[in-house]
Amino acid sequence: MDRPFNRYPPPHPTHSLGIRGDTPRTPRQGALPPVPPFDGRGTQGRAPTPQGLYNPQHEHDSCGVGFIAHLKGQKSHQIVEDGITALEHLNHRGACGCEANTGDGAGVLIQLPHDFLSYAAARESIRLPDKGQYGAGLMFASKDQRATQQAMALFRIIVEEEGQHLLGWRAVPTDNSTVGHTAKLSEPDMYHVFVGRGNNAPDEQTFERKLYVIRKRWEHNMRRFGIPEAETFYFASLSCRTLVYKGMLMATQVR
Repeated sequence: MDRPFNRYPPPHPTHSLGIRGDTPRTPRQGALPPVPPFDGRGTQGRAPTPQGLYNPQHEHDSCGVGFIAHLKGQKSHQIVEDGITALEHLNHRGACGCEANTGDGAGVLIQLPHDFLSYAAARESIRLPDKGQYGAGLMFASKDQRATQQAMALFRIIVEEEGQHLLGWRAVPTDNSTVGHTAKLSEPDMYHVFVGRGNNAPDEQTFERKLYVIRKRWEHNMRRFGIPEAETFYFASLSCRTLVYKGMLMATQVR
């Protein structure tokens, strides 16, 4: 190559105003200024300057998001399947490492699947109350079982202090057979937690706020109490309405 790679090459100078040929013309009033020609300098260590339709303030828009819903609010597993299909079609919006099977993260957010969670919890001898009377969360945990037990104990204390009821924990079954080596190095243990609604949460909105407070208090106190590997613990979600499944995955690995 006879010039450095430029991540955002400007358009051809004769196309910047929608004209052809090399005859200079005066831009019409209100038109964008012509894009300056490539100056041969790279952009390492600094953001590119605005040029043409590109603006570095839009860099945060690189992720892909899709939404699938039934117009009449009918629930079905097909909606989840369609959502994952939509996610797979956004695979080009994600990044991967040198390993083709290690991604920078993908997942889905779904409405709380009450029937499924009731069945799965029952297999762990946990009886869930009616829909809306409990919340569920997905916790990423350290491989250190002692640290995990301490984190769970702290969570129980905070739940009780906030007037709610800890119903139990469930280890989430996972399959990492298609995940790359780099992703496996940081793979956490995953747990579902179930929190029953207390008397001081008379409606769903109040209960949802309580769950948010519980989550934030737990996050802030993990390091304060000196729990080992506190930085590896994280709640992907904790809600009485929605549930998140995600990981260091490619979009095509979520299914």
